[in-house]
Amino acid sequence: PKLKAKPIRTASGIAVVAVMCKPHRCPHINMTGNICVYCPGGPDSDFEYSTQSYTGYEPTSMRAIRARYNPYLQTRHRIEQLKQLGHSVDKVEFIVMGGTFMCLPEDYRDYFIRNLHDALSGHTSNNVDEAVKFSEKSKVKCIGITIETRPDYCMKRHLSDMLRYGCTRLEIGVQSVYEDVARDTNRGHTVKAVCESFSLAKDSGFKVVAHMMPDLPNVDIERDIEQFIEFFENPAFRADGLKIYPTLVIRGTGLYELWKTGRYKSYPPSTLVDLVARILALVPPWTRVYRVQRDIPMPLVSSGVEHGNLRELALARMKDLGVECRDVRTREVGIQEIHNKVRPYEVELIRRDYVANGGWETFLSYEDPEQDILVGLLRLRKCSNDTFRNELKGGVSIVRELHVYGSVVPVSSRDPTKFQHQGFGMLLMEEAERIAKEEHLSNKIAVISGVGTRNYYRKIGYELDGPYMSKKLC
Repeated sequence: PKLKAKPIRTASGIAVVAVMCKPHRCPHINMTGNICVYCPGGPDSDFEYSTQSYTGYEPTSMRAIRARYNPYLQTRHRIEQLKQLGHSVDKVEFIVMGGTFMCLPEDYRDYFIRNLHDALSGHTSNNVDEAVKFSEKSKVKCIGITIETRPDYCMKRHLSDMLRYGCTRLEIGVQSVYEDVARDTNRGHTVKAVCESFSLAKDSGFKVVAHMMPDLPNVDIERDIEQFIEFFENPAFRADGLKIYPTLVIRGTGLYELWKTGRYKSYPPSTLVDLVARILALVPPWTRVYRVQRDIPMPLVSSGVEHGNLRELALARMKDLGVECRDVRTREVGIQEIHNKVRPYEVELIRRDYVANGGWETFLSYEDPEQDILVGLLRLRKCSNDTFRNELKGGVSIVRELHVYGSVVPVSSRDPTKFQHQGFGMLLMEEAERIAKEEHLSNKIAVISGVGTRNYYRKIGYELDGPYMSKKLC
């Protein structure tokens, strides 16, 4: 086999391509008169060419600047790069970064998304719908798009637009669950808005990833731990995924001025490692921690995080304390094989039910409980009555995620040593249909499917229903 550099890049079964939209001003400047107190980039900042909340020196930003923010070129270049590193680029997931994408003008958004799909299919489209149609049949499959947004740009019309784009996951900037912190850091929205956007998003079938920032001003260790307990335990939050971004002090921000005059102080490095370890110990098994700490290069950071491998240090600290991190990513089969060289052998179906955002969530997974390794998962939701999408009204269950982990296997081939395309996905779908029919008493089951995976669902009896794939349960 060919040598593969950076195996973790595709260990979760897909190649992630991060793209950035053009630099634009933050939408809440008009309301609050300024950006968030810790935010580095944007057209008005010291950092030239950077987008809002980035510095222009992260790897993704530098790739975007090199392509002059052209979405088509960003995608083509990155796919070439991953191929040269020896990865199979057969399934692509896009992440749209660079500030609040949904506050940009509609024609720019359409141009951007259209080009992402066209870069995979090789077709030149005139509008999004055409691009999506050709993307369905593309050899390189778009299995999902993730859009970064704010709770106030996550209302009904934004959600409907994003469904049209083929978006399947939202990253919502929450930062803090305390109203006073949201107000003092000048977020420009309330925590109540966060809870509303979470339930709207989940009732439309989206997966929700929250960005959380420990170590903000006016928060001490106790309050930080409490806010994460609140985040995981309170049904009004309970996101599917989490990115933990400890606060960084960067030159040119309001926080930098506070820090310089001694009115703000970061946690010492060892305290921060302790805190992250304690947070990771709290994470429920249905949540995936996508990232710990920002991708901002260390020389730009005046104070905050001193190490580039915070997750590693935190996991090591947890080992010393004798606690385990049970989030999805730590238990994924592909990541376990790379880090610990272990392979599951006794795989069984495990079911966990919980309440979140006004709906009933079921988390189904195939796991090896002895070694605590996860092979595949499915998120099923019985929508609450408040859902606004007509396709999901009147007793509908929705599958918000189906993912079999393990290194990427090209779609048409079966490799007995890898865990994708072994039929786990089918088994999970069958169980989900049974629960929807017998327990939810639904008359229809819908799936929010990436554009490239629609044909997979067609094979098992689903048909296109608006942006979803659905099937009648009689």
